[in-house]
Amino acid sequence: MKFRRNKKQIPSFRKLIKTSKVKLENKLKNKQFKQQSTLKKYRKEQRKLRQAVKDAVSKKPIPLENPKEKRPGKRIEREEEEEEEALPLDMMDEDDLQLMKDLGQRASFLTRDLSSSEPVHAKKRKHKRIIDKYEKIPRTLQTVPEKELIHLLPIKDKSGIIPQTREKPVTDSNKDEEDQEEERELEEEIIEDPIQELTIEEHLIERKKKLQEKKMHIAALASAILSDPESNIKKLKELRSMLMEQDPDVAVTVRKLVIVSLMELFKDITPSYKIRPLTEAEKSTKTRKETQKLREFEEGLVSQYKFYLENLEQMVKDWKQRKLKKSNVVSLKAYKGLAEVAVKSLCELLVALPHFNFHNNIIVLIVPLMNDMSKSISEMCCEAVKKLFKQDKLGQASLGVIKVISGFVKGRNYEVRPEMLKTFLCLRIKEVEVKKDTEDINKPKKFMTFKEKRKSLSRMQRKWKKAEEKLERELREAEASESTEKKLKLHTETLNIVFVTYFRILKKAQRSPLLPAVLEGLAKFAHLINVEFFDDLLVVLHTLIESGDLSYKESLHCVQTAFHILSGQGDVLNIDPMKFYTHLYKTLFKLHAGATNEGVEIVLQCLDVMLTKRRKQVSQQRALAFIKRLCTLALHVLPNSSIGILATTRILMHTFPKTDLLLDSESQGSGVFLPELDEPEYCNAQNTALWELHALRRHYHPIVQRFAVHLIAGAPSEGSGALKPELSRRSAAELFEAYSTAEMTFNPPVESSNPKIKGKVLQGDSFLNEDLNHLIKRYSSEVATESPLDFTKYLKTSLH
Repeated sequence: MKFRRNKKQIPSFRKLIKTSKVKLENKLKNKQFKQQSTLKKYRKEQRKLRQAVKDAVSKKPIPLENPKEKRPGKRIEREEEEEEEALPLDMMDEDDLQLMKDLGQRASFLTRDLSSSEPVHAKKRKHKRIIDKYEKIPRTLQTVPEKELIHLLPIKDKSGIIPQTREKPVTDSNKDEEDQEEERELEEEIIEDPIQELTIEEHLIERKKKLQEKKMHIAALASAILSDPESNIKKLKELRSMLMEQDPDVAVTVRKLVIVSLMELFKDITPSYKIRPLTEAEKSTKTRKETQKLREFEEGLVSQYKFYLENLEQMVKDWKQRKLKKSNVVSLKAYKGLAEVAVKSLCELLVALPHFNFHNNIIVLIVPLMNDMSKSISEMCCEAVKKLFKQDKLGQASLGVIKVISGFVKGRNYEVRPEMLKTFLCLRIKEVEVKKDTEDINKPKKFMTFKEKRKSLSRMQRKWKKAEEKLERELREAEASESTEKKLKLHTETLNIVFVTYFRILKKAQRSPLLPAVLEGLAKFAHLINVEFFDDLLVVLHTLIESGDLSYKESLHCVQTAFHILSGQGDVLNIDPMKFYTHLYKTLFKLHAGATNEGVEIVLQCLDVMLTKRRKQVSQQRALAFIKRLCTLALHVLPNSSIGILATTRILMHTFPKTDLLLDSESQGSGVFLPELDEPEYCNAQNTALWELHALRRHYHPIVQRFAVHLIAGAPSEGSGALKPELSRRSAAELFEAYSTAEMTFNPPVESSNPKIKGKVLQGDSFLNEDLNHLIKRYSSEVATESPLDFTKYLKTSLH
């Protein structure tokens, strides 16, 4: 068996910091108790010594015949008087004191020499008589109580087994009055002076002073690290230790400042590559000083970065668990503020250092916080993930995040925030191409063989051609064709995980609040879905629409997804999407006409895919019905929506030229127009006219007026009725965004009323009637006479 050596480890800096006040108080009490016990032992020894001297000084010895006979009362009184007259210990010589100690320990009845006793009247020196008197005094045997022994484990030696025992400590229950008084004195000394209480103003001033000192210390450490990171990498540890600030006045603020400072430092000093651990062979080989210094810097940076991330994780866990620590430095209310700063730093590092070590660990921390109950933290994490998706060109970091999100959504049984899945819309997967197509487009260039060069080129030309081919090879390596293949592979894997997540929700959680985000994502990435899934997916979308459980916006996303599928690789499929046309035609009048007119943008995109891009599969009756319903809808929505709808109508009139019969009120066909019918093929739209355009011509928005006049004229591309290039060249969706009133501004701005031209202003008589002029002159020429005012007469008449 191997026994573990009990080596006393030196406490680390972290353990010293974590030592609580309770432990320090216990240590102080133990130290004081030890001091008291040693003092008591010393006093007991002194008391025993005094008692022995008093016994030796007694003058009249007890006769040997009756050693146990009681002394008379008078003799006891005399002995007490003599004891009082005896000299204290501090006034005796050292020799006498030593002699008395020996006598007190060794004198007994058994060891006394009786033959050496001489008569009392013998003339001797004074000190010899005293010694003889000592010897003649009878001694009583001290009955020493037997000490209890504690048997310990024996020790095995070469000679054999050696038993081990230890005396059991005996505690004296009786305490003398002197000990009690001394204990009281010691307790009075231990009591500390009460701390002087500060006023609120003094406390705030003191806190401000402490905070300023801490800020200066943080700034000094950070500037030293930035100036020379390789030499001052050890100062990162000193700065990180301030995350455990124990002063309750400034602990929360200092910790927040240190978190942000370390985050900015790591963003600045971190290299643009991932640091891997050294192998044993690399560690054993000798290197130059510069290389060794760089290795130490990288090793220190990785370790401090790891500890920093662990500290941030612990702060978030403390806030989640809401457990107060023993140190009681940070209150429960302050946990949320610290956690928000920690999460913000993690989000910054997620976006800024996707290439560096522990990036996957940060992803694992951030993804669950995207579904947090706190709205601020959830939005912060979702925005960070969106930013990462948008700037990730290769796709490695995006793939890691998508894997964790997919597993998290599945583990929570699809009960997560819809914002988590909406982040998928920011993925940069537009560049995904089929591998064969890329090979066809970028065919490798063939270089001439030596025989071909010799036949067709001269010696100088061959030399130039060789140099040119070498340069082309180097340029091809610089283009990194391998990275393109890697990028394609990563994007394919990412898209597969996204579609698996979407299809799981469509299959298992059709009434989940995640459905709008899923349909929106499918509408964006539908052109990249494999053809094998098209039939099943269209059936699922149609079932969702027919169920009636979807809102108008969700149903529009279903329609948009279906037509994105059919407009891409779905052209080869023989599918009739008439039911989707009918549903869109029915949904147009359900759009929100107020400020939340987001559905109009989806409708404009659907119309572009369904009618414009599929013009060959659309009948004239269907086009006429959609144009009529769109013009009716334009009367009820906001100006930007009206502009977008009229722009779409203009495009449809250009795409289907025969629809101009709607501008002629005299043309008639078979049947009567049925506006309430939801079937665009059978509503007889050819028997109506676009009378709505004449109402829109008097619209308060100038751009709506311009579009209405343009459409009434037949949407000409030239002439007086044509639109300006800034309106005609922009798509319907762009016009919808450009003239949006979301920011509470009117576009174009309302012109200020022009002031009237100032002419000759006529004054005086020209504005008045002649009779009025004479009356004014007459009253103004009369002299005002002062007469006493008597109101009582009018009052009396009114009373009567």
